[in-house]
Amino acid sequence: QVQLVESGGGLVQPGGSLRLSCAASGFTLSYYGIAWFRQAPGQGREGIACMGSSNGNIYYVESVKGRFTMSRDEAKNTLYLQMNNLKPEDTAVYYCATDLIISTSCHLNSDYTYWGQGTQVTVSS
Repeated sequence: QVQLVESGGGLVQPGGSLRLSCAASGFTLSYYGIAWFRQAPGQGREGIACMGSSNGNIYYVESVKGRFTMSRDEAKNTLYLQMNNLKPEDTAVYYCATDLIISTSCHLNSDYTYWGQGTQVTVSS
């Protein structure tokens, strides 16, 4: 059974950092492409970063490039999103998602098959 469980969200001041985790079970995370999305209040779901299978291509949207870093720990079968220099506009529920497709490229279309439950990130003073 494929399962993704996010954690690590919370309240942080502007300029602060958080590291989100996405623990995968039921499949080997490194084999497949995977992505991070976020959804701010009253807005649609936005893809922000993705990684191809076997540590393939990594892509970030412009709004997070240079501040966010996506990585995988194969031993823990866990995906991470290190978020630095957080801004109030980063406030959202953050999700990880996969479609179990083997490809070194990745995409940020929202039509992924498997999603976690999300973790809330609030950036406020």
